[in-house]
Amino acid sequence: MPAALLTGLGTGLGLGVFVAAQVGPIWLLCARSSLRYGARSGLAIGAGAAIVDLAYAALGVAGAASLVRISAARLTLGLVGAAFLLVLGGRTVWHAARVRHGGESEGEVLAPGAAFRTSLAATASNPTTIASWAAIFSAASVGHVADTWTTATAMLAGIAVGSFAWFAALSTAAGRFGRRLTDGHLRAVDALSGTGIAAFGGILAVRTLRAE
Repeated sequence: MPAALLTGLGTGLGLGVFVAAQVGPIWLLCARSSLRYGARSGLAIGAGAAIVDLAYAALGVAGAASLVRISAARLTLGLVGAAFLLVLGGRTVWHAARVRHGGESEGEVLAPGAAFRTSLAATASNPTTIASWAAIFSAASVGHVADTWTTATAMLAGIAVGSFAWFAALSTAAGRFGRRLTDGHLRAVDALSGTGIAAFGGILAVRTLRAE
């Protein structure tokens, strides 16, 4: 494989891991679901997150970042995303308080297919990240890491693989650790993760409104 492709792929891998490793609503959702339901649920969430990261990065390369600079579009997308995270986090806390099997609903995160769909919606809740990926690719292009469609494609592939690799590691570790936890511990995890997810939703709403 040409050196330029290897560089693009390696850079994408690093970026994918770095972005996925940042503590955020999807990080919390993956950890919490893996602790309660096992690694399969977390892997499905990681797959959904990796697909959205890939899609947003591709949109950034394609120039879609200009769309989120439009005031009305940015406000609408930001508030819809914030509302989704607030509802997701609030419902997780409510189920924990009711001493039930936490989160969205048991079926939503227990089955990998449903966990995957939840992850897609939750990860897509902050479409302003398209602009962030566009800036990353602009820098990569200037640095001759992704200055052609071939190297940009390699970098996109690396981002998807790196993002999923991080969530795979997180879900596997959390799934194994979750077997040692009691139901009381899991309810505490639900309460903490739900509060965190809702907090991220609140932060997104405030930032969206302040940007107007």
